[in-house]
Amino acid sequence: MAVALQAPMRLPPVPGIRLSTCAAGIRYRDRDDLLLIDAGQDAAIAALFTTNAFCAAPVLVAREHLAAGAPRWLLINAGNANAGTGAAGVAAARATCAAAGRACDADPHAVLPFSTGVIGEPLPVSLVEDALPRLYAGLRDDAWLAAGRAIMTTDTVLKGATRTVRLAAGTITLTGIAKGSGMIHPDMATMLAFIGTDARIDPALLRELLLNAVDRSFNAVTVDGDTSTNDALVCMASGASGVDLAAPADLDRFRAALDSLCLELAEAIVRDGEGATKFVRVIVRGARDRREARRVAETVALSPLVKTALFASDPNWGRILAAVGRAGIETFLIERVRVTVNGVEIVSAGGRAPDYTEEAGQRAFAEAELDIVIDLARGDAEYIKYTCDFSYDYVRINADYRS
Repeated sequence: MAVALQAPMRLPPVPGIRLSTCAAGIRYRDRDDLLLIDAGQDAAIAALFTTNAFCAAPVLVAREHLAAGAPRWLLINAGNANAGTGAAGVAAARATCAAAGRACDADPHAVLPFSTGVIGEPLPVSLVEDALPRLYAGLRDDAWLAAGRAIMTTDTVLKGATRTVRLAAGTITLTGIAKGSGMIHPDMATMLAFIGTDARIDPALLRELLLNAVDRSFNAVTVDGDTSTNDALVCMASGASGVDLAAPADLDRFRAALDSLCLELAEAIVRDGEGATKFVRVIVRGARDRREARRVAETVALSPLVKTALFASDPNWGRILAAVGRAGIETFLIERVRVTVNGVEIVSAGGRAPDYTEEAGQRAFAEAELDIVIDLARGDAEYIKYTCDFSYDYVRINADYRS
């Protein structure tokens, strides 16, 4: 049950980028589960990956290929994570890149592999190999919606977003898709995201822009505190528009568009969190620095007691205070803390606000979208964490995941 989230009706093409999907039968029946993306002959590609030490085989191979040269092709499968598969998994990821190279008449190192799904199962390489000629033959520029559907696992809603940006030298497009619903937590937030633009950008600058965008989007979301073995975010710039970002004002406009697109996709993942019934922003203000604000926000957003109270629409605000108090902030003065939920002041001077009523708290906690604002009154720093509640369905979905 996604919270105020609908699948996009249309995702416009990005000149220079082509996509193709097919049903390879990797895990799912009667649905596409394999995606091939051609970023373009002159594409600049930037990618960020999970920090999980037990990272999946495709993450290892994608990192190698990205460092080795100029990648052009992305190969993504759903239903099998190819994680926890040891040397055989790495060999399987490389074999799929080799098969993609044969189908696309490309160097295997020009292929970046990505996988999502069940951990610990061997990747059926032969199914991928058999499907690749069909994938290559089906490449087209208007397949972003099909691509978004092909990478879904426990997602209930296709996640996509687009931006059109008018610059001094011309108009450019940004279009992106993402998947993720559970096992969501920095760094990077099981999520995959693929963003394309027809702007002409230096790869180093593209990576810098992506890092900045991720800091306040994909690395600011959490569903359950579990960081995936397979997380990856890729931004492809085909350069097909011929429009570069030479002017500072144009660079600022592009940066703003990329930031907002990443945030929209990241929020969509949380809104579709496994079993989620509420979308929550934990906003910490008045911290001494951003690191302190983030620490408090994450402690509240990750608290199972807070998240279950949110599901019950129970204004059990003591759980919020308890989470703030165990965030490990030095020289913490509880008498300065103020907490509001959807504008209702619940805590002031470190205790229950004088005008607070249970009825007002009940109304605030009953909303499908909540802003929990925590003011520490000890500085000027702020941080926003995006999360959701824990429902009965979260347990059911994850208990039944492999069945």
